[in-house]
Amino acid sequence: MATYRATIEWALAADAGPDDFLKGRYSRGHTVAFAEHVMPATASAHVVGNKWAAPGAVDPEELLVASLSNCHMLTFLHVARLKGFVVTRYRDEAVGVMEKNAEGRMAVTRVTLRPEITYEGPCPTEDEAHALHHAAHEECFIANSVKTEVVVEETAPAAA
Repeated sequence: MATYRATIEWALAADAGPDDFLKGRYSRGHTVAFAEHVMPATASAHVVGNKWAAPGAVDPEELLVASLSNCHMLTFLHVARLKGFVVTRYRDEAVGVMEKNAEGRMAVTRVTLRPEITYEGPCPTEDEAHALHHAAHEECFIANSVKTEVVVEETAPAAA
């Protein structure tokens, strides 16, 4: 068993008072600290508007999309290696969709991964690539932890 920790810290700005807070007039900017680094975070501007979202910070929905993409990539690299394929580049432009789910609540309901993968030596066939992505999805710890639909649409890399 492994344990992972994150420390989330937010404080009401010195120039904001209790009335500002109660009226929703406060910055959603905060920090997320991990064992070795700290990153700026915020609520999504799509949710609270640009005025209350911190510019240049990552929001929870972006972190979810990035986590799914990152986990799939790392698992895919491992699975591809075990099958004898040499991956030299992996780039994914993942997209998450937030909408009402079947229960009528807002949720990230679907994340589409669009990996573009470059190989050295033999490349997997379309069926082999599909099997590699399926295996990666089945083994991805993050995908196994969420209800969000994860779709993989691999794209071919541009010719060199």
